[in-house]
Amino acid sequence: DTACKNRPLDLVFIVDSSRSVRPEEFEKVKTFLSEMIDTLDVGERRTRVAVLNYASTVKVEFPLRTHFDKASLKEAVSRIEPLSAGTMTGLAIQTAVDTVFTEEMGTRPATFNIPKVVIVVTDGRPQDQVQEVAASARTAGIEIYAVGVDRADMQSLRIMASEPLDEHVFYVETYGVIEKLTSKFRETFCAVNVCALGTHDCEQVCVRNGRSYLCDCYEGYTLNPDKRTCSAMDTCAPGRHECEQICVSNNGSYSCDCYEGYTLNPDNKTCSAMDMCAPGRHDCAQVCLSNDGSYSCDCYEGYTLNPDKKTCSAVDMCAPGRHDCEQVCVRADLFYSCDCYQGYTLNPDRKTCS
Repeated sequence: DTACKNRPLDLVFIVDSSRSVRPEEFEKVKTFLSEMIDTLDVGERRTRVAVLNYASTVKVEFPLRTHFDKASLKEAVSRIEPLSAGTMTGLAIQTAVDTVFTEEMGTRPATFNIPKVVIVVTDGRPQDQVQEVAASARTAGIEIYAVGVDRADMQSLRIMASEPLDEHVFYVETYGVIEKLTSKFRETFCAVNVCALGTHDCEQVCVRNGRSYLCDCYEGYTLNPDKRTCSAMDTCAPGRHECEQICVSNNGSYSCDCYEGYTLNPDNKTCSAMDMCAPGRHDCAQVCLSNDGSYSCDCYEGYTLNPDKKTCSAVDMCAPGRHDCEQVCVRADLFYSCDCYQGYTLNPDRKTCS
């Protein structure tokens, strides 16, 4: 079995198909890519592979998100055609950084700690500036291997590659023997690695540490005291969230909510008091009084609030102390009029009697 249980990689091959690479030589490059794929532990959650083809222009033959099995990868490689003129190696590396190593194109998030690796295969001298581009790529965390064939410029290979150079720069005399590099890369990617071999006991993330390893957790989780398992962090603990009123924890993440009588604003963080007295929101029989996300009921003049605090009853206008009639009070719904006992007549003030 030529396959190995290598560490998961986001691996991008950048292959030179300029005019100096003859058609039969380019076929050798494609064979090399296929044999490399055979040695890798390919899969959506294992090693993902992309190929950039370049000459004076750059073509993304397929990104990291496209093929997750060896058969479809090798089939895609077999269909690659050379581009001919030019050797714009710097442009190719820049395209890998800007376009291929993005989550949209299949690169896994930085929190997954998946190494980003580039293998450049060229037989010439770059016709553009590679030094700054390669340095920027390495600073961004991309590991670069440079493979030179035949007429390749060794100085350019060393400028491109990551340190240590003796582990990242390879040279073969002809495309006819490029396949012998397969075993070199197999040794590189299949070095004894407890994390890659799966012999660790980390629940989520295994981080290689020399010949040993450490456990880590995905974002939103924290390592338990046993240093192996992970627990979802209380993302609603004070200082961990941005919710104005209520934080709802959800398996390592959170969402915001509001107290009764408030509604969540479009920013999904802050809350605004609802108009509790809007039609259909309250159960007051007569008057609704809004009060910062809550409400109370009241009654029109001449009515009094019942014990249920919702409905109203008409006030007895002729109750003692409510009217100013000297002798007789006559109730008429919310109003009253004065009258007098038999033998008396109502004075012009409509209140007293003579």
